[in-house]
Amino acid sequence: MTTRTFTAEELAKYNGQDGAPAYVAIDGMVYDVSNVPAWRNGKHHGNLAGHDVSAAIQRSLHMKRVLEDLPVVGKFTGDPEV
Repeated sequence: MTTRTFTAEELAKYNGQDGAPAYVAIDGMVYDVSNVPAWRNGKHHGNLAGHDVSAAIQRSLHMKRVLEDLPVVGKFTGDPEV
């Protein structure tokens, strides 16, 4: 099984708006938060789906425990493909 790689531009397409799935990048991995009620419409406590939220999760009360139940959909490079 091939793991998909997301650049920042590709990840931005998965913002949870207009029927798009909601994905977030955290520490180099991309998670699907589409079915998480707290991420309704691609927004959660000022954070937006389609972005790298690594810094925000470090400040959250639940930290990375919430990631255990989320589907991983790929890896995040952050850089455009060359």
